[in-house]
Amino acid sequence: MKQAFIALGSNLADPLNQINIALAALANIPKTQLVKKSSLYRTAPVDCPQTDSDMPDFINAVAELATDLTPLELLDVLLSIETKAGRERPYRNAPRVLDCDLLLYENTQITTEKLTVPHPRMHARGFVLLPLFEIAPQLSIPNHGKISELIQPNLYVGIQKLES
Repeated sequence: MKQAFIALGSNLADPLNQINIALAALANIPKTQLVKKSSLYRTAPVDCPQTDSDMPDFINAVAELATDLTPLELLDVLLSIETKAGRERPYRNAPRVLDCDLLLYENTQITTEKLTVPHPRMHARGFVLLPLFEIAPQLSIPNHGKISELIQPNLYVGIQKLES
């Protein structure tokens, strides 16, 4: 089985519940096991359009999977989970019911129109790095280095770990 890491985020329609439902959906993907899940984090919106200046905070988490699915098969399942949750994409970085991003798939590097792995912005996003570091502190991101070396205090402004 291949190791994959998935970032989850939600800021609409009871975000805490959306992330828990998504984690349960990840555990039920065929040919896949949910290996670990991070704590949940409340995160101020990042890169939101000015028209969304009152955008609600996100709930974020990261999950580690072991899977026999290919990266594109896994992406299709993630997109299906988003769709079932009611995800709409009216514009880039819009508020969302659920976002499921394939961050890493083994040490594979993929650049296609449909999928880029490693996720192209993960190394600069505290809401991804912090929960990822929690469950896989030894991990390295291809072309960026070890997570422990990417952690910078300025990336964690507006991020709060939620109590279990």
